[in-house]
Amino acid sequence: MASSPCSTAGGTNFDCGLEIKTRSVEQTLIPLVSQITTLINHKDKLKKTERTLRAIQKVGQAVSVAVGRFVAVGEAIALENEELKEEMSHACFEARKAGTAIAQLTDVCGVERSEADGRSTVFSDRTGMVKAARMLLSSVTKVLVLADRIVIKQIISSRNKVLVTLQQLEQVSTFQEFVQIFSQFGNEMVEFAHLTGDRQNDLKDEKKKARMAAARAVLEKCTMMLLTASKTCLRHPDCESARINKDAVFQRMRLALDQVIEIVTDARTSGESKALPMSIYAGIKDFKVEGLRDSLYCVPCDAVAAQLEALVEQTEDFTDSAYTSHEQRESILQLCLITRQETQQLISTWSRAQQSVKAKEVTEEVELAILKTCQSVSELRRELHKVAVGRASELLKLHCDHLVLQALKAASGEGNLEAVAEYGRTLTEQREQLVETCRLLCHISGTEPLEITCIHAEETFHVIGPQIISAAQTLALHPNSKIAKENLDVFCEAWESQLSDMAILLKEINDVFEGRRGDKRTYLSLPRPGVSISHNTKNMILWQEQTTIAKLGLELRLLTSDVDSELERWEEQKQEHEVVRQCQSMSSVAYSMYLFTRGEGLLKTTLDLFHQAEVHRPSNSASCFFFSFV
Repeated sequence: MASSPCSTAGGTNFDCGLEIKTRSVEQTLIPLVSQITTLINHKDKLKKTERTLRAIQKVGQAVSVAVGRFVAVGEAIALENEELKEEMSHACFEARKAGTAIAQLTDVCGVERSEADGRSTVFSDRTGMVKAARMLLSSVTKVLVLADRIVIKQIISSRNKVLVTLQQLEQVSTFQEFVQIFSQFGNEMVEFAHLTGDRQNDLKDEKKKARMAAARAVLEKCTMMLLTASKTCLRHPDCESARINKDAVFQRMRLALDQVIEIVTDARTSGESKALPMSIYAGIKDFKVEGLRDSLYCVPCDAVAAQLEALVEQTEDFTDSAYTSHEQRESILQLCLITRQETQQLISTWSRAQQSVKAKEVTEEVELAILKTCQSVSELRRELHKVAVGRASELLKLHCDHLVLQALKAASGEGNLEAVAEYGRTLTEQREQLVETCRLLCHISGTEPLEITCIHAEETFHVIGPQIISAAQTLALHPNSKIAKENLDVFCEAWESQLSDMAILLKEINDVFEGRRGDKRTYLSLPRPGVSISHNTKNMILWQEQTTIAKLGLELRLLTSDVDSELERWEEQKQEHEVVRQCQSMSSVAYSMYLFTRGEGLLKTTLDLFHQAEVHRPSNSASCFFFSFV
């Protein structure tokens, strides 16, 4: 159990035998461990002054009172969760029993009289104190871990509700039915987002945290895609490209939901655990030639040679790429050759040292060979970093104006299927470049969480590219469809958003490479020692406000979609409805304002916001309604 809080500073180890996976459980245990450590690690011949005795008794009483309150909460949880009742009740009983024992052992104000009466104290029965402490920590940890199971159960239950509603959404046949079910779906997704967000921040394992972040990002972006793709399918039920577009969104959401459950339960729902693909970063991390100093006679030479070959093999992703320049390819191949030569020289020197009877320590020759090998690997890593980062920077600069997306939108709106096919091929080429670049960034990421983020970016570009093309084909077939146009806009925004995320990822990779890593924000889902009730109350109020805002955003988007759909239907009937047009304008502006508060959408500055309000200013009574809403 890595970094377990159950190991005391004084060397006494209270192994509770349970894996602690969240920071909140770990941090809850630390104060208890500290107090028990104070009691256990006292000097054997401690001077029994009145002040010392009062301090020991005070600590013992504090532990006992804290355990009593803690057990009361655990017992309440047991009553509310029948499947955990037996285990939780037993753990609470053990904790209360241990807390009582500690209180008795630390009742030392009349220590001489107590010991004369034959009653044990912390001074006379150190073994009993250690035993009680172990029982207490083990039982308290068990209660916390069981309580954590309830959190996991809540996430699974929330996911199951989302899946049921997702299936209902997939099978709807009328827009009215869709609006009703999507409203419920939005509320369930907000709840699921909060539960999984808390879990993500509370996880100790950085790899799991990165995987959770990737899955949640997919769900967040796919929620809006699901809305517009489903609407388009309902509006154009016989359109094959619209169906393909919609099916891809539903499939991706289900995969992301499954991934969340795999992370929180430590189990895979389909197949065996999927390991990360081999990367150069991982290969260099495993190629620890410095460790040869400590294992001169233990590691076979073949192992070092095999590690190097595996590392060099991964550089083929760079050298075989059609987008790698001739100079860059030659530089990488030359550095690989130098690294091979230095490693072979190290193996040769190392073998001679192993055969030498007199060589009890690493010789100067071996030390020099190790240093040269490390230097060559470092230079190779630097060159690969330069190539990958340079490629990514060029692509981000090249695509920052989104000209291909704009051309694709224009061609689709004109119903030009031939032009859509041509720009679709251009976008596919861009996608291939971005996917390959993400793979190169994965090689030089520098940390496993960033490696996972690179894989997520690669998968996102790979999936969204074809979805944009299918959405464009649908609009080209129905160029007057506002719903199809909105759908294409949403997928294009997702592409642009992923490019922005890639720019952030690139900066983080550079920061790691150059040794600049900021402090991470800590998050604990369980109450922390010293945090006031008012602080927790403020957090709860903030959580409720965030939930309300998120639900409002979905409702605004749904309202806008409803109005657009009705207006399009009326336009087809050649009817004039100015009031409906005003409502459409208001709902559109309202949703744009909501996106502005999140730092998203087309409105980037306060000036943009005021300009939007001015352009869409309604008249007369409609104006009063709009500005009262603002």
